[in-house]
Amino acid sequence: MTMTAPDLPYVGQITDYLENKAPKSIRKQIAEADKNDIMDKDFPYRDMMDKDDYNDQMEQLQLQLIRMKYDAIATGKRIVVLFEGRDAAGKGGTIERVRENLNPRSSYVVALPKPTEREAGQWYFQRYVDHLPAAGELALFDRSWYNRGVVERVFGFSDDQQRNAFFRQLPSFEQMLVDDGVILVKLWLNVGRAEQLRRFLDREKDPLKQWKLSGIDVQGLAKWDNYTAAIRDTLNLSHSPIAPWTVIRSDDKKRARVAAIQTILHAVDYVGKDLDAIGAVDPLIAGGPDLLRD
Repeated sequence: MTMTAPDLPYVGQITDYLENKAPKSIRKQIAEADKNDIMDKDFPYRDMMDKDDYNDQMEQLQLQLIRMKYDAIATGKRIVVLFEGRDAAGKGGTIERVRENLNPRSSYVVALPKPTEREAGQWYFQRYVDHLPAAGELALFDRSWYNRGVVERVFGFSDDQQRNAFFRQLPSFEQMLVDDGVILVKLWLNVGRAEQLRRFLDREKDPLKQWKLSGIDVQGLAKWDNYTAAIRDTLNLSHSPIAPWTVIRSDDKKRARVAAIQTILHAVDYVGKDLDAIGAVDPLIAGGPDLLRD
């Protein structure tokens, strides 16, 4: 019996958006760009990071991550890293580069699905608390409690009263984590509009990546400005000396991954920390919320 491939509901919708709904300037950028071109004219570099330079630097950073984790296990450190950003900003790939050489029993990814009916009736932060690390553990959140400030606002999944309560409680929640000894690192990966659409098109064309497409991705393409407003408000309301954001410009995935790992390593004190091996974070790629671009 011949088996037929299942229909993939979102395949074709990205191309349709490009051809019929995307701003003309975005269509022009994608049509004229080569595969490795950086399309955002405001990006500080015109070429992607050299592959050999990236591999050399990443090798050193991976060794430092291992040292950091050995120390965390020995001393009982608890580390939480939040990865936020628009869809296709590179969160998943960056998380994988952080985790790939670490023991998965104590270095784990938290990627929560849509809340269940029971979870929707809980205190908002409750289901995230369940996944916080114990002594010696590193928790990498692929999206986090900040869903309430961005995705839920853009798609109407929460109302103004719920979001106002979230932002009132948020500083105390993160203060409690830090006061209890949790090392909290918050990363916002920022991708340009043309690059985001190009990455969606790549997913649509690649059978091994089509599973990454969702209805939120498709619907979100037309909500760029709504996302921008929600992102700016969220960062302005949640950036603080206790729990600061690091914004990472991620149109170049290699530079973004390097900057993300450097930021994590600089945030943690550990035995064997080699500042020369880690290197300084490129201020053109990573910095505070003022680095955010629309």
